[in-house]
Amino acid sequence: MSFVPADPTVLHPMPGQSRVVLLKPLVTSPLIEVGEFSYYDDPDDPTAFETRNVLYHYGPEKLVIGKFCALGEGVRFIMNGANHRMDGPSTFPFPIMGGSWTDHFDLISGLPGRGDTVVGNDVWFGYRTTVMPGVRIGHGAIIASGSVVVDDVPDYGIVGGNPAKLIRRRYSDEDAERLLALAWWDWPTEHLTEHVRTVMSGSVDALEAVAPKPR
Repeated sequence: MSFVPADPTVLHPMPGQSRVVLLKPLVTSPLIEVGEFSYYDDPDDPTAFETRNVLYHYGPEKLVIGKFCALGEGVRFIMNGANHRMDGPSTFPFPIMGGSWTDHFDLISGLPGRGDTVVGNDVWFGYRTTVMPGVRIGHGAIIASGSVVVDDVPDYGIVGGNPAKLIRRRYSDEDAERLLALAWWDWPTEHLTEHVRTVMSGSVDALEAVAPKPR
């Protein structure tokens, strides 16, 4: 039997479904990195992801999204550019309004940030979730619809709520370590294609049994 891998370079992977886009061939910003096959689903305009879903992204912090992530409609990443001063009487960003107020741009340009926002591989984001600046989301995590993620999410954790809290882990610590060691998202595409049923519905033991042999 021959196995034909999917194409990670096409913009719309589902024929007749313009609402689904692969993000890697879409993004152009040097501040956004996306792995192969991660997709965004939106019935309005998924191709506007960089401007509508990654907000206040003035740099230098990056948004890094791994491979095989599923982003539901309305998922938004709030970046460090959204920060305002909170140590004085007013939080209003006067310098961005122009005029002589721009002479005081140092009051907002040096605000502390939380660093890059980093999403692991195989992360599922539910409808209209929000990720705050500098959050790190582990491999295999699930973010429930409507969640506001303000803290890091562990590998294979399921979180939900505002602010999002850990509901449970998908696997025991031992099995999670085994899955991380297998790192199926890094398998050669041809091998992954041959064993996609095991990746989607098999046990950890079954996945180990079909893992590529070291050369």
